Amino acid sequence: MWAYESVFYQIYTLGFCGAPFENDGVLQSRILKVIDWIPHMKKLGINAVYFCPVFESDTHGYNTRDYTKIDVRLGTNGDFKKVCDALHENGIKVVLDGVFNHVGRGFWAFKDVLEKRESSPYVNWFSRIAFDGNSNYNDGLWYEGWEGNYDLVKLNLYNEDVIQHIFHAVEGWINEFDIDGIRLDVAYCLERNFLNRLRGFCDSKKQDFFLVGEVLHGEYGRMLNEMNIHSVTNYQCYKGIYSAFNSNNMFEIVHSLNRLFEDQPWSVAPGSHLLSFCDNHDVTRIASALNEERWLPLVYAMVFGMPGIPIVYYGSEWGTKAEKSWGDPALRPCFDHPEWNDLTEFISKLANAKRNSPALNYGGFRSLLLTNKQCIFERNCGSERVLVAINMDCDPFMAYFDAGSAEAVDLITGAPHSFAGGSELPANSAFFWKCI
Repeated sequence: MWAYESVFYQIYTLGFCGAPFENDGVLQSRILKVIDWIPHMKKLGINAVYFCPVFESDTHGYNTRDYTKIDVRLGTNGDFKKVCDALHENGIKVVLDGVFNHVGRGFWAFKDVLEKRESSPYVNWFSRIAFDGNSNYNDGLWYEGWEGNYDLVKLNLYNEDVIQHIFHAVEGWINEFDIDGIRLDVAYCLERNFLNRLRGFCDSKKQDFFLVGEVLHGEYGRMLNEMNIHSVTNYQCYKGIYSAFNSNNMFEIVHSLNRLFEDQPWSVAPGSHLLSFCDNHDVTRIASALNEERWLPLVYAMVFGMPGIPIVYYGSEWGTKAEKSWGDPALRPCFDHPEWNDLTEFISKLANAKRNSPALNYGGFRSLLLTNKQCIFERNCGSERVLVAINMDCDPFMAYFDAGSAEAVDLITGAPHSFAGGSELPANSAFFWKCI
């Protein structure tokens, strides 16, 4: 699967393109801006892009009006095809947000229900509608909104007409834009039989079509099996990463990694690839979440070094700050142009090391050394062995551990290294060592 050897870039499309929050109905080809960023992505080492919603919606993209039409605030279907073609020509895969749990109040079938009430043929397209109730929009009927949000009307994924409507849309995305995968919004809410059918449908339309589900808590191994998809978001380690650095407690993140990837009944199956991240469009930017900015390179070393598929949120690669409490628009800004600094350069080196290392792509996880401020763990796929070492302390640290090999090469710098029973980790440092 191509995704297992990829480095992803996440774009919150409406914010990235500077679109107005409310859908004003004015056509403007803002999406073409992505083409201008392709050189930056390639320099960063990106070979897959995940776009947050691009289809016609009421406001923020997750309240869909039409699954087949690019949002007018972004442009036309032809504009987006130009973007996808340009990405593919530069060796970059395309993954779209699939928002299949709910739609917006402006979705055509729900508007028909509001107009025709009981006589609408689309009443059963939605999870629950009660004509003897009312909503906070004073519609004269009640309906189920996702987690109490009534701008998000929950679909009935047991209805065959709804399923076929979604499948028809997905087939159109593949045929028109040649997309390579779908990120499934709130996958933990989606009906399992629907997900299994979606997997079979996508497999029949395009080889190696990638499905990744948004999940928060729970047993990821069990969820992957039940959903029959390729990957899920690793929120467990997302929290563990920034919390471990802020509390000077590397035990937290390493124990999370042990729990997920050691051979235990609750672990994910060997060879599973979770989506690894340190921030995204829903949470505080990592540069704001950390107590000390000097840890930023080390955080990304952890994201790229641990088992999983690393994804970088646009703007965070140069240290953009924003807190969740500032509101969603602050987390999803428009930048005039990409920036490049020491952090960006370091991430590009991590991306290059990850993409070209079988061990970092497919190796297991084994902790070799662990203290409050240091950790060293092994990624071993049989044909290659890589040691990931992190020292978050302000002072150098002499690490003694069973390296199992006397020599190594730094995957980031290419410099040779000799363990000789121990290794000194410079202050505030991270290394990927390939054992030879």
